[in-house]
Amino acid sequence: MKTELVSKIDQSTAHRKSREQLSNYIIRNLGILTEFVEIAFDTSNKNHVKAFWSLELVCQKKLKLFVPYLDLFCEVLPKLKDDSSIRPATKICFFLSKSNHRKNGISLTQEQEHLLIEALLDRLIQNEKVAAKVYSMKALFVLGKKYNWVHDELKNIIEQDYANHSAAYQAATRNLLKKLNK
Repeated sequence: MKTELVSKIDQSTAHRKSREQLSNYIIRNLGILTEFVEIAFDTSNKNHVKAFWSLELVCQKKLKLFVPYLDLFCEVLPKLKDDSSIRPATKICFFLSKSNHRKNGISLTQEQEHLLIEALLDRLIQNEKVAAKVYSMKALFVLGKKYNWVHDELKNIIEQDYANHSAAYQAATRNLLKKLNK
């Protein structure tokens, strides 16, 4: 028997309005957040991608709700294979890195930071879609403010890959390279 949450995820689509409705439902019903995150993180679940789409919006709106799941997220992140879950996962990494860098934001442990950095660097050197690479670069740029070696590694990777990618990727890397070269 399907739970109401599973039914709502089943019915959701990639359209922004649908993802918004599901994320708002989760935020209004925090008792199901754990079940929702478990579905998103279970790559064998047919709804895991759909759950990740809305989890991104939950994190965008209420990132602090995600704190209890950070260790599990760091464990799942490198195991994601579907482009449709990798993009929202890298965007969540960007939210986490920005929040971690702010005074009243989320505090990642050093181990969590290192796991995120490792997974994001891997995403950059793998054959990922542009959006996942761009969010990886943005998150690494912020994390590199604490760990200087990250900026060096990031710069090397994007300079090597620059010519092999689309105009969109090149535009994003040009902007980032300007910041890295300051």
